[in-house]
Formats: sequence, C-alpha cells, structure tokens
Amino acid sequence: MQLEGKSAVVTGAGRGLGRAYAIALAAAGAAVVVNDVDSEVAEAAVTEIRQAGGTAVAEVCAVGSAESADALVRRAVEEFGRLDIMVTNAGVLRDRSLAKMTDEDFDTVIATHLRGTFTCGRAAVAQFRAQGGGGRLVLIGSPAGQRGSFGQTNYSAAKAAIAGLVRTWALETERYGITVNGVIPVALTRMAATIPGMGPLVEDVEAGRPLPAPVRRSGLGTSEDVAPVVVFLASDAAAGVTGQCLGVGGDRISLWSHPTEVVVALREGGWTADAIADAFPGTFQPQLQDFRQLSQGPPPAAADKGASAEAGR
Repeated sequence: MQLEGKSAVVTGAGRGLGRAYAIALAAAGAAVVVNDVDSEVAEAAVTEIRQAGGTAVAEVCAVGSAESADALVRRAVEEFGRLDIMVTNAGVLRDRSLAKMTDEDFDTVIATHLRGTFTCGRAAVAQFRAQGGGGRLVLIGSPAGQRGSFGQTNYSAAKAAIAGLVRTWALETERYGITVNGVIPVALTRMAATIPGMGPLVEDVEAGRPLPAPVRRSGLGTSEDVAPVVVFLASDAAAGVTGQCLGVGGDRISLWSHPTEVVVALREGGWTADAIADAFPGTFQPQLQDFRQLSQGPPPAAADKGASAEAGR
C-alpha cells in the first residue's frame, strides 16, 4: 500500500486516533500536515514520523473556521506542492444528558466536529479541483452517530451528520474523480475511558498490554487497529469506493448502512491496509450501498445551478 508522492492533512493528529492516522499515512509514504491545537503534541507526532523516515510538518490551529481550513490546505500546498488526502478527525467532548446540556456544550462540539469537517472538506475539494480533479476525503464518524449514545446529544448529532456529508459529498464530487468515505472507529482511547467498564481496558492499551482475544473479536481495539482503513481509503486500491462508511475496531471491519452493519468480517490479529484491499472485492464490494439511490436531493447539475443562483443574489 504505497502513497509516495501524495500529501495529506490530518486534523486533531497530536493524540489518539488522529496521531495513528498521521503515522500510518506517513509510513505508507505520504507527506503529512499534522494539525492539533496543542503545539507540543503536534511537534511530538512530527518528530516521531521524521525519526521513522517519513515527512511531516505541524500546523497548530483549532479547526472550525474557514480561515483554519484554508491555512491547513495552504500549508500542504506550500510544503509539498499539492494536497491529495484530507482526514477530518479533530474533535472535543462535552458530555451531558439532554436536560443538563447547555448551548455552549452543544455549540462547542458541533463547531469542532461538524463545522470543522465542513470547512476542511470544502477547502480540500476546492484544492482538488484546482489541481485538475482527484483526491480523497476521509471523514471520521463514530458508532454514536449510527446508534446514539447516552449523554452525547451534541456528539451523536455531529457524527450522524458527518455520515450524511459522506453521502452528499460523494454525489457532488464524483464527477471530479474525488472519493468521499467515512470511518466509524471503535478504539480504546482516553475518550472511551469515561464509558462504564472501559477504564481497565483503556489502561491495558495505554500500558501496551495485549487485549484479550474475545475483546478484539467483539470489535474493541487500539487506534493502530483503525489506521489501516484510513490508508486503504487514501490509496489507489480504493479509487472506486465512495459514499461509504466503514467501521473498524479490534479484529472486526464492517460496512455500515445506517443504522446497522451490513457486512462484518473478522481477521485474527486485526487488519492491515493490504488485507483490507484483498478482502474488499469479495467481501464488501457486492454489498456497497448506492449513494445515488439513497439521495433525496436534486440531480447534481440542478443542485449546482441552485447554489450558483443563490450565491449570485
């Protein structure tokens, strides 16, 4: 799985899942812009990538605004000459039940997860088109957006909306050779430690202890278990895959059709990007969802005319 000559932006890449995505993309040969709000962890990720022989730079900013999205894309172009891959991973949590959730709790999470995905996706697509087409958008969702999650009104709403962006943007960008896919990760990160019963497993992961086989088979794993699906979706092997949401965790990988998993496959020891590419045609390709049939909007041409007319008023 080779990504030499390609460049990527990964938002929220200083820790956890985002860091694993950035390291895996760099290991496959991509030059990476590591984004985070914390300069120390962003630079640490860059140092780790460079020490392993990869190429990376840090860009410190909070995603959400158009200015931040433009800055991330501009940094990739200035440093590496182009942008090929945008991974929208940055996020925050403000967990409270509905009755206790404040406007600020809701707006903060929506601004980072959803608006950040929107602005970064828009900026990336503009650059992809300016380069002549092609490009990969990988939007990071969550099982909370597929099934709901107690105390996470804001987070679940944002992640469900991101799944909707996958379908809509796949429709809008297909003719430019751009693919848009979602990843539904299940990883035992620090965020998972707040879930009842997950604390000890998160401690095992942080200590480097192996997870029991039944835990991995159930779909719980590490950030490193999730990263290969991002590499796969960024690669030429996934050129014909768009408008899909793939779930991965532990030994499980699945294709999601909201709100259920359509296909589940197990691989002892977890999944590599090459193993995903090998399994995809026979296991998942026959069950891919046609995002055109799922769409309830106007045909792309009509949608573009409407947007142009609106912008011209």
